[in-house]
Amino acid sequence: MFFSGPGARPRTWEASPSEHKKWVEVFKACDEDNKGYLSREDFKVAIVMLFGYKPSKIEADSMMSSVNPNTSGILLEEFLSIVRKKKEVQLHRNEIRHIFTAFDRHYRGYLTLEDFKKAFRLVAPKLSERTVLDVFRQSTLANEGIGT
Repeated sequence: MFFSGPGARPRTWEASPSEHKKWVEVFKACDEDNKGYLSREDFKVAIVMLFGYKPSKIEADSMMSSVNPNTSGILLEEFLSIVRKKKEVQLHRNEIRHIFTAFDRHYRGYLTLEDFKKAFRLVAPKLSERTVLDVFRQSTLANEGIGT
């Protein structure tokens, strides 16, 4: 799937019932003393359990500052929203990586104009070479931080 425009987002993704249940179970397991919320440390442990990495201080600060100031931590619904968003981003990045890998037929870690042309001949054979060239230029400029 291709996304149009800078900052294009993937379509909305919903967790399966079993995935949602797992997130709730992780929340409960990390909610020491059954407080009804996750403290900063509880949240870090939950992220490790679900995503396999310890969140940075900046990420933890960001998450903690986004919660309701009238609570002492992250409530279940807030946690579920955070996890869903993180999962969407993870899936979006994986999809981009998968598309890139399909285009990078020589496993160089970058795409040449020829790679791009070959890929588009396969997936969109009626697309004009001019359009393919424009897309390649746009993606090159965007990757250099110059693009739209």
